[in-house]
Amino acid sequence: MLAATGAYGVWGLLILYWPLLEPAPALEILAHRVVWSLVIVAVVLAVQRDLRWIRTLHRRPRQAALLAAAGCLVGANWGLYIWAINSGHVVEAALGYYINPLCSALLGLLALREKMTGAQWVGVGLVMVGVVWLAAGAGRPPWVAVGLAATFACYGLLRKWAAVPSWRALAVETLMLAAPAAAYLTFLAATGQSHFADSPAGALLLASTGLVTALPLALFGFATVRTPLVVMGMLQYLLPTVQFVIGYYWLREPVSPTEIGAYCFVWAGAAVSLVSYARRQVPRSRLADPPAPEQLSRADTSRWHPLEEKPAPALAPQGSVERRPRHTFDCRGE
Repeated sequence: MLAATGAYGVWGLLILYWPLLEPAPALEILAHRVVWSLVIVAVVLAVQRDLRWIRTLHRRPRQAALLAAAGCLVGANWGLYIWAINSGHVVEAALGYYINPLCSALLGLLALREKMTGAQWVGVGLVMVGVVWLAAGAGRPPWVAVGLAATFACYGLLRKWAAVPSWRALAVETLMLAAPAAAYLTFLAATGQSHFADSPAGALLLASTGLVTALPLALFGFATVRTPLVVMGMLQYLLPTVQFVIGYYWLREPVSPTEIGAYCFVWAGAAVSLVSYARRQVPRSRLADPPAPEQLSRADTSRWHPLEEKPAPALAPQGSVERRPRHTFDCRGE
């Protein structure tokens, strides 16, 4: 859960980062993001000495196909998100990441047979009310929001099915997109349309897209394999909430009282779902008093509480003969 929180928090703060890369268009930023992400992932795997698995990847065609499809989805999500932020569609992008947890929860129920408690259903219902309210207030179908939600929810499902370590999965995903991205950057440089050489600061910012991409994706991949998809969907509300706070307090974007009311439903639903999940994770052993050691029989000595002194096993009655197990040897090897 900490890894997922870190990933969503970094993604939310990127709303302040992408405008710094202008005047580069969204497609050029996406190409740089793919190429430099592959460089970062290759360095990490080389430091970890974890490159031999690439030779055996063809022996696992299912995982390779899942990661290739995941790479295409995340590439589409990256490009759409960068375009939305730099084109003044910040609110609609935030709406997309509010819709995405509903898509993740639905995929978890249908594809992974994950279960939800009554409180989590209440939370999803509250979120749905808020999302429908926001969509109705927009006055048109939120195509950008739907595209962001669908691509990222399916990406999370494919990553969970693949069950591959984070950096290895990132390597395959970025490798699938690296060839067309490098070809596009080469074309821009040859025709004089590249913004990479405009200034040292601009080149450094474009190169840093690899770091800001690989770090949260590694955290996300680490968390996806270990956390139920329903919970991952609920935690993702951190991303649009951070975007909302930055857009309202920092970028001074106008937000109507009606939108504030809709966001209150979304925040309430996310809080109900997260509290319900946290209460389910409390070990039952901490809620009940452990039995006294003297109340445990010899057969129950394995049930002692870790904070109590382990009771000694019962001694054999006097006069009884202790039988040694068969096929044992004494110190002379007989």
